[in-house]
Parts: sequence; C-alpha cells; structure tokens
Amino acid sequence: MSELLLAKEVNAALNEKIKKDAEELRSKGISPKLAIVRLGEREDDISYERGAVKRCESLGVEYEKVLLPADASQEEVLDVIERLNKDDSVHGVLLFRPLPKQFDESLIVNTLAPEKDVDGITDISLAGVFAGKALGFAPCTADACLRILDHYGIDPAGKRCTVIGRSLVIGRPVAMLLMQRNATVTICHTKTKDLPSVVREAELVVVAAGKAGIAGSECLGEGQTVLDVGIHVNEEGKLCGDVRFDEVKDSVAAITPVPGGVGGVTTSVLLEHVVEAAKKRLG
Repeated sequence: MSELLLAKEVNAALNEKIKKDAEELRSKGISPKLAIVRLGEREDDISYERGAVKRCESLGVEYEKVLLPADASQEEVLDVIERLNKDDSVHGVLLFRPLPKQFDESLIVNTLAPEKDVDGITDISLAGVFAGKALGFAPCTADACLRILDHYGIDPAGKRCTVIGRSLVIGRPVAMLLMQRNATVTICHTKTKDLPSVVREAELVVVAAGKAGIAGSECLGEGQTVLDVGIHVNEEGKLCGDVRFDEVKDSVAAITPVPGGVGGVTTSVLLEHVVEAAKKRLG
C-alpha cells in the first residue's frame, strides 16, 4: 500500500498555528473575520460553506454569511463586494464561483480588494503568483498542495513534476508555486497527445483536470507522488477524484485520497489566509 498523504495530519499542525495566531490577534484588539458570499443554492458551494463555518467556529475565526438568490442583479452583488471592501472588521472574502451566467464574473471578481482576496481569485493576486511576488494570496487549493508536500517532507526541488490541468483555479497556479520551489514543471491537459507517456516521466504528479478517473495505472506507477485535486460523485453516489485510486494505490509511492486529501486542507489554508490578512492590518 502506498503512503497516504492525509489531510487530518496536515490540518492538525496547521490548525494549531491558526488558533494560536487568532488568539494573539484578539489580544491586540483584532478579531480575524471571513465573509462568505454565496449566490444560489449549489450543493457543492453549500457543502464547502458548511465546512468553512465549522472550521471558523473551532479555530476562533469570526464569519459572516452573505446569501443572495441566483437571480440577484449584478448591481446587488457589486454593492455587497464594495461594502465588504470598506468594512474594516472583515479581513477576508470568500466568493463562490462560478457565478450564474448573467453576471460579468471578471468585473465582480476584480472589484474585490486584493488584500481581502484570501482565495486568490483577482487578477492582482494571480499576477503575484505568476510573478513570484507577494501581491495577494495564492488560490487555496494550489497552496494546499504545497502544504501537504511540506508536511510530509516531500521537497519538489529538482524533481520532474507534471500538472494535469491548466485552470486558473488550480492547474496553472500550482505549477507556478512548484516552479518557485525549483521543480521542473510540465503542464498537461485533456487535449495533450499521449498523456500517459508524458505523465509516466514525472516524479510528482498533480491531477487537477476536473474529470473523474482521468488518470490510472496507464500513467501512474512506481516511485511517483500523486496529489489528486479532483472531487466528484460517482454513479454509486460516492466521492471520488480525478485518479482511479484503486488502480494505483498499491503501486505509487504516495497519494492523497479522495475524500480526506487536498480538499480537506484547502479550508484550513483559507482560514490561515484570513489570519494572515488580519496580521497585515497590524502593519
């Protein structure tokens, strides 16, 4: 059996630090606070929101939920974002995406103040990731991948790394973060020709294609560390990832399970970003 890279072990250390830092901030008169903005009733958004609220309550981070109907006007959403930008009690904003199709998502996202963009969705935050500068925060899921590697002592420096997926949510940002750690990175995607032959050359593989079961024993095997970012519900109603876990669990060196892997660390990273944003307020 491969080594399982479990979220609970990463979170144990990360959450202890978040709780301690939040207590220290409160002693200085600042209570870190997250605003959660959700439009509509998407089940995946509600599930993530539920987890974020529970984590906030356990770690001493305040939260505010702003819930709007899916048919809200663009002006209403912009008003909410601008109100939160001006609210000094709010240190971070989580805006669930994708937004309903009637919205100009780029306009709304980039209305958010970069210093409160704790999930790395604004153009300025992403520019910081690509330029290697601290202009904001990295997307939480991409950051979570690096936290898992750090916790388990897996140094990407000098390693051949392949990222399957090119989205701005995870694929491209995690590739940039790995390059900042001196990895040699190849980005693949669903249109890559002969994907297995490319992936087999990698020592570290991040699978973030957003397609259930896209990777299995044809491309993953001995000696590889695999981070599975995908999360889906299969025909049996069970959660699964982008990797066909049962095919590779006994051959790869290490792998994140789904559930209990990358997704589980993402929420803790989100709250760490909120606390870091609150720290920056102190100067």
